Amino acid sequence: MRLRHIEIFHAIYTTGSITNASKILHVSQPSVSKVLSHAEMQLGFNLFERVKGRLIPTDEAEMMFGEIDKIYQQMRSIKNTAENIKNSEYGHISIGVTPALGFNAVPNAIAKFHGEHQKVNFNVQTLHNEAVTQALFEHKCDIAILFSPNLIPGVTSIEFAQSELVIVYPKKSFPDCPEKLTLAQLQEFDFIDIGDSGPLGDLLWTRMMKDNIRLNSSIKVQTYFIATRLVAQGVGVCVVDKFTAQGNLSENMAMASFEPPITFSVNALHLDNRHLSKVTETFIPFLKNELSD
Repeated sequence: MRLRHIEIFHAIYTTGSITNASKILHVSQPSVSKVLSHAEMQLGFNLFERVKGRLIPTDEAEMMFGEIDKIYQQMRSIKNTAENIKNSEYGHISIGVTPALGFNAVPNAIAKFHGEHQKVNFNVQTLHNEAVTQALFEHKCDIAILFSPNLIPGVTSIEFAQSELVIVYPKKSFPDCPEKLTLAQLQEFDFIDIGDSGPLGDLLWTRMMKDNIRLNSSIKVQTYFIATRLVAQGVGVCVVDKFTAQGNLSENMAMASFEPPITFSVNALHLDNRHLSKVTETFIPFLKNELSD
C-alpha cells in the first residue's frame, strides 16, 4: 500500500463512509473512491463492504488496521513536526559571540526568544575574532556575531548594528561625569591598556596616532572585562566597547563617548555554502533589537 492508500483507508475506517472521509481530507468523494479501488486492486482483496449505506471493514481490513494505524500516527507526527519547524517551534541554534555581547545583548535576546519558542535548543560559545574562522569552517557554530570582522573568503558578513568605543572612568576622576571626552583629557590618568585587542584596538591606536597622543600605562590586561573591573577599583581609566561598559558599570563608575566618536559595526558571519536554518533566521530579529538598543 502506498502512503495515500493508507491515508484514505484510515479515514474511511475511522469515519465509516467515503463522504465523511472526503470531508476530513478535503478532497472530492470520487477521488476517495478511486484511491480506495486502486488500493484494493493492488492488495487483491476488498477492504470494505457496503451495508445499508455504510462501509463496513472486512476481516482483512480489521487485521491490517493495527499496523496501518501505527504508520498513520507516524505520518501525523511527521506532519506536526514539519509544521512546528515551519513555525520555528523546534530547532537548534548554535552561535559564537564575542565575549562583550555575553553580558546583556545575547542573554536578553535568548531570554525573549525562549519565552516564545521554548522547544528551541541553544548552544552559545564565546569567540574572539581570531578564532571565528576556524569555528565556522569546523561547523562548531552556524553563525558568529563579532565586532568589525575582516572579510573572509567563503564567509558572508551581515551588518547588524553600529556601536562605539567608550571611555570608562572612576567618577572621582571626572566629578561632573561628562558624556564626552577626548584622548587628551585622559593623559593625566593611569591608562589600563588592553593588549592585542583586534580590530577595536586598531581603531583606538589609529585615533591615538592621528591625535598624536600617548597614554601612560602601568597595567596591561587581555580582556575588556578585567579592564572595567580595575576601573571599578579606582586604579585608572580604560577604553572598551559600549556593550562591555554597559554590562559592568557600578555606582562609582561612568562612561563617556569619544569626541569625535569612534564607531564600529557589529556583524553576523556564516558560511556561504551553509544557509541559516529557519529557526536561526527567526532568532536574528531578537538579536538585532538587543544590539541596536
